[in-house]
Amino acid sequence: MPLKSTKPDNDLMRFAGWGTQLFVMLAIAVFGGTRMDKWMNMSFPLFTLLFPFIILIVMIYQLIKDTSKRKSNGEKE
Repeated sequence: MPLKSTKPDNDLMRFAGWGTQLFVMLAIAVFGGTRMDKWMNMSFPLFTLLFPFIILIVMIYQLIKDTSKRKSNGEKE
């Protein structure tokens, strides 16, 4: 008797992946920002604050673009 294939919830897996990607990108941005601040001998952590902010803006834009595309295609919400 063949086993039934269980299809994972695509939305859950996709957004869990998005959350992981966000966490990794923010960690890289903070690391890169601190390295850049040290390299430029800055007293104020400009790049440590700027890089994660840029990453957040880009990731939120991608999330909005992805979810609005799914709604316009008539797929389930």
